[in-house]
Amino acid sequence: QVQLVESGGGLVQAGGSLRLSCAAAGRTVSTYAMGWFRQAPGKERELVAAVSWSVGITYASDSVKGRFTISRDNAKSTVHLQMHSLKPEETAVYYCNTLKGITTVQRTPAGSWGRGTQVTVSS
Repeated sequence: QVQLVESGGGLVQAGGSLRLSCAAAGRTVSTYAMGWFRQAPGKERELVAAVSWSVGITYASDSVKGRFTISRDNAKSTVHLQMHSLKPEETAVYYCNTLKGITTVQRTPAGSWGRGTQVTVSS
C-alpha cells in the first residue's frame, strides 16, 4: 500500500507563496492520478488540484485556478503544489492522495490519507 507524506506547510502572510511536497513510499505512484486536497476547520475536505499519471493533464478548482500549480516527478514518486497569492481563508491542512482518475467523475480519493501538512495564512 502506498504511504504518502506531505511536507512544506507553514505560516505565511497573505499574498505569500508556499510549495508543498508529497512523497510516496512503499509503492510507486507513477501510474496513479494524484490530487491535493485541503480541509479547513469545520469544513469538508475539498480537492484543489489534480494531475494525471502521465504528463499533460491537470485540474485546478475555480478557487485556486491561476494561483496554484500541481506537478509531479514520477522518477522520484513525488507530487508538488506550488501556491501563490495565498489568502487567509486558505488556512487548512493540505493532503495528497491518489485518485481514481483525472476525469471529473474520477477525481475522488483512492488511497489512505496521510497526516497532511498545515498551511496557515495570516492576514
